[in-house]
Formats: sequence, structure tokens, C-alpha cells
Amino acid sequence: MTASKKGISAHQLHRMLGITYKSAWFMSHGIREAMRPGGETGPLGGEGKTVEANETFIGGKEKNRHKSKRAKKRLGGSWGKETVFSLVEREGQVRSVHTPSVTAATLLPILKAQLDHNTKLMTDDVGQYRHRHRDFDHEVINHSADEYVRGEAHTNTVEGYFSILKRGVTGTYHHVSQLHLKRYLAEFDFRYNERTALGVNDAQRADKALEGIGGKRLNYRRTNGARA
Repeated sequence: MTASKKGISAHQLHRMLGITYKSAWFMSHGIREAMRPGGETGPLGGEGKTVEANETFIGGKEKNRHKSKRAKKRLGGSWGKETVFSLVEREGQVRSVHTPSVTAATLLPILKAQLDHNTKLMTDDVGQYRHRHRDFDHEVINHSADEYVRGEAHTNTVEGYFSILKRGVTGTYHHVSQLHLKRYLAEFDFRYNERTALGVNDAQRADKALEGIGGKRLNYRRTNGARA
């Protein structure tokens, strides 16, 4: 799980290890819990650093669901999909949040809590990012006018992270429930934050995941409850 860029499914672990699927599934969630950051984490960015912010949507096509199960359109959300908001520091780390929507009211508290106020912020031109210049040195890429790069201004880094996340969800896990999405995000964030480009090899990454188990306990009842 720490070495496979797009993750490894519980079915694959069940076959390889010769244990039940239920055991493999629960073990996988225990490892993901270990990958979640523990304790206080400092802000991303800072003086001279750039952070890209963007959102994506995880889930199947709403038209493929039975009519009775189709979700209602949510403000700032997408039909039947879960919203993921990520902040990626260039040549640094990523932080992803499962959020109910991507309205300004939802995202501004996340930006203020997770970013150093001296950070240069890069976003696209959608409405929820308007007026962020009041809080950060903010540059906007005008995607609606087919602008994707303007000098150092772009959101290609966060888009690259989303491509890894979505290929893993679609190709490896196929379906990620709303309840457990936060742990899958922790898994992909962990591998990105402990990647080879930052000087971390496979063995060191595995050791760091094991260290993350300290002080945490996940029992099977909690994986299906609101307190998980």
C-alpha cells in the first residue's frame, strides 16, 4: 500500500495473502488510518512559496443510477458525486479535504486554516475563489478563456495530483463510499507527501506508515459508524 502509486485493492490483498476479503478490507482501513496525519500540522506555503488550490468530484455518473436513487443537485457540488478540495504546495506536500460543497463559505475557512498568510495562491477563475486577494497574494488562471499557463501562474500541479487520485479510485478501488472517502484521501496524500522526489524511498515510506499507527486504534465497529 505504501509502494503502489495507485493503491492496492482489498480483493487483491485477499488473494495474495490468503485471508478473507473482510479481513483484507479491515486491514486496509487500519493502514489508511495510520497514514492519516496525527497531532498538529503546520500551515502549507509561506514566504516565497506557491500553493495551488482546486476541487474535483469523486463518484460514478448520475445517469447510470436508478432514477429513485439519483441525488439532488447541491449548491457548489455535483450530481451524485463527493467533493474533494486539495491544496498542493509546489515541490512540497498536499492536503485534501472531503467537503460538502465548494462554495466560498465552505472553502475560505479551509484556506485560512491550512495556508500561511504569506503564501502565493494559484486558482482557476471559478466564483468561489473571487476576492481571495484580500487574504493572500492570489493569481487566477482564466480557464474559461482557454488560459492554462501564464508564466509561473498555473494549476497543473494540483491537476496532476488529481489524475493520480482519480486513476486510483477508478482503476483500483472502482467505488469509494462517502463514509470512508477521508481515509482514501489520507492514503493518496500520504504517498504523495512521502514520494521519491522528496527523498523518501519505499522502505522509508513503509516505516513512516508503521510509525503512524502509534496512538491510534480502529475497530471494525468504528469503520461503519459516525465516529470513525
